Amino acid sequence: MAFDSSLVSRVNGTSTTGGTSGMGATSASELGEEFMSLLVAQLNNQDPLNPMQNSEFTSQIAQINTVSGIDKLNDTLSSITGQIDASQKLQASAMVGRGVLVEGNRIQVGKDTVLPFGIELDDDAARVTATITDGSGRTINQYDLGAIKAGVQSFSWDGTDESKARVEDGTYQVTIAATDGSGRAVASRALQYGYVSGVMTSNNTTKLDLGPNMDSVAFNDVKQIL
Repeated sequence: MAFDSSLVSRVNGTSTTGGTSGMGATSASELGEEFMSLLVAQLNNQDPLNPMQNSEFTSQIAQINTVSGIDKLNDTLSSITGQIDASQKLQASAMVGRGVLVEGNRIQVGKDTVLPFGIELDDDAARVTATITDGSGRTINQYDLGAIKAGVQSFSWDGTDESKARVEDGTYQVTIAATDGSGRAVASRALQYGYVSGVMTSNNTTKLDLGPNMDSVAFNDVKQIL
């Protein structure tokens, strides 16, 4: 019984013209069918005086089952991914109208309002200092926040300078410095406040719209919900 020699090429991941094509263009189910075709052809054309051994037959059947299993696994993973995406969009929509902390160093001061800020530490810190500066880089105030555990913590600034006078409305920056008990620096990041005004999807990623003055952020980039 003759069979198409190109089946061997496709199963081995090589083209009949000599180049390497890989498995990208052939689905797992198609490979399973080709494996079966090769196996049937091999059985029909085997040497009667030297037939396929049971171990060889079992090994090839196992290969077919493996390919079939991969195909089913891919289908299952695609289904799970779709469910996760839908769940994430539902969770994100529930955050509309909520405040969040995301990576950034801005603090907005308005009439009778000073938005909170946050700190993210990779390890426990024995001492954490927050320095508030204005647009020109001038230090407005500095706070010793003491010892802080690893993770995310939120804080508030009263909007006053070192002389306890109220600062002008505008945008300020916060810089974080953290050290452990030995005085060594602890990795830290400043977090800024954002107000979730909407949810959007970009490049299959769920993003939160934080208003015209801030970039949208991925749902997974939210450090804390306030």
